[in-house]
Amino acid sequence: MKLEIIDEGVIEYAEMLAKQRRIFSEMVECKKDGRIIEREYIFMVEHKPVITLGKHANDSNILFSEEELAMLGISIFRIERGGDVTYHGPGQLVAYPLIDLESHKLGIKNYVYLLEEAVINTLAEFGIKGERVSGASGVWIDAGTERERKICAIGVKSSRYVTMHGLALNVNTDLDGFRLINPCGFIDKGVTSIAKEIDKKVDINDVKEILGGKLRSLLGCLQ
Repeated sequence: MKLEIIDEGVIEYAEMLAKQRRIFSEMVECKKDGRIIEREYIFMVEHKPVITLGKHANDSNILFSEEELAMLGISIFRIERGGDVTYHGPGQLVAYPLIDLESHKLGIKNYVYLLEEAVINTLAEFGIKGERVSGASGVWIDAGTERERKICAIGVKSSRYVTMHGLALNVNTDLDGFRLINPCGFIDKGVTSIAKEIDKKVDINDVKEILGGKLRSLLGCLQ
């Protein structure tokens, strides 16, 4: 199984969503027909400011009206991933793996764990200790303390063990964007970024390379 990691740079959310859905549908049809999926993908992107709601999200976690958000140039997308509401914006690295979990002998819970592990290992390269929080997906800092804050959100969709959507890691993100929402539905948790934790901006291309390598290694894929 070959894994292709594709850097899409800054791309409109709607364009990337359409691309994901097209490839996802093709992979699912391949599984339905009993054919072997020969290539998997991880898209690495940044988005202009946008808010997305998962399939079980509570609209009340968006703190401004659609009209107010439109005036700020921010669109809302209701999508098929798990999880609640999140914000995407420049300086945030979003990774969209389209893979066949069955070929990697993974269930969805183990897959989410794997995504978290890749982020935790990536953060370690910057001297940051990423952690898990029981009952909440994603990666956190100072888990279990009053300073608990989220650095990476995770929300995925799976059909016939094919995945889409993925993770959003705050690298150099302007965290003011999260004031528009209750991030992931939480009203008592903070958010943070790599830049905030180490008090300097980092090259997002370096983070892409590190995270891509961690994902490839954990999935055990070929180039």
